[in-house]
Parts: sequence; C-alpha cells; structure tokens
Amino acid sequence: MKVGLICSAGGHLTQLWWLESWWREHARFWVTFDLPDARARLVDERVYWGHHPTNRNVWNLGRNLILARQVLERERPDVLVSNGAGIAVPFFVVGRSMGIGLVFTEVYDRIDKPSLTGKLIRPLADEIVLQWEAQLDAYPEGRVLGSSW
Repeated sequence: MKVGLICSAGGHLTQLWWLESWWREHARFWVTFDLPDARARLVDERVYWGHHPTNRNVWNLGRNLILARQVLERERPDVLVSNGAGIAVPFFVVGRSMGIGLVFTEVYDRIDKPSLTGKLIRPLADEIVLQWEAQLDAYPEGRVLGSSW
C-alpha cells in the first residue's frame, strides 16, 4: 500500500510521526511545510513542501491545490492520512476527485469540539479516526483507536 501523509509542521507532524509503527511498513511520502522541525524529522523520507501560511491565505490555497494535483498524479497513493491543518484541505479535495482513500484523524488535543480542518474535510473523508471517546460527541461516525502514548 502507498500512503500519503499530509500535515502541517510542528505538532501535527509530531502526532503523525507517532504512528511510525504503522506507516513504516508502507511505501509513503509526506507533504508538510519547509520548516526546521520538518526538515530535521523527515531527513530520510520523501517529502513535498507545501506553501504556507495557509490560514486565510487564498493565494497559498490555490498554490497548494496545484501542488496537490501534481503530487497525487505523480505518486498515485492508495490512501491519504492527515490530521490537519490547512494543507490537508486541498489534498483531500483533489484526492476525492481522484478516488483516493481519505483518512482524517482528529488531533490529540481537540477533545470536545472538532478542529476547523475536521469540519472542512469531514464530508470528504472515508474514515475518521479518533483518539478519545469524548471526540465521538463531535464525530459520531468516527472510530476510536486511542493514542499510542
């Protein structure tokens, strides 16, 4: 299986990194932002650098939509996995149009209400993975897998 791991740098990247025991078994690529923490963590991984900032930046949304089309056509993943943030939206939109499986996992610290990314890509996701039982209030269709910490 080929997996695209799509996330912002910083805490989002750290949370997806903690799933290493799963993603290490698969062919994969990452899409994140070209920031020092991402460069350091992903030194031995295949990475595409997204355009940031994404908050309220229509220009970068357009640039990331183009990037998403280019990357997904080149890589042809079976599934995209994301926990946000803004970089996830264009990749999920393009991924849906290409018939790629889409898995959204809500971040660890969003316990009682969904993140903005979750609200935006929820209708596109094939699966929503949760880390807390309490997150079922916001995502009744989600599946609680817990956390690995």
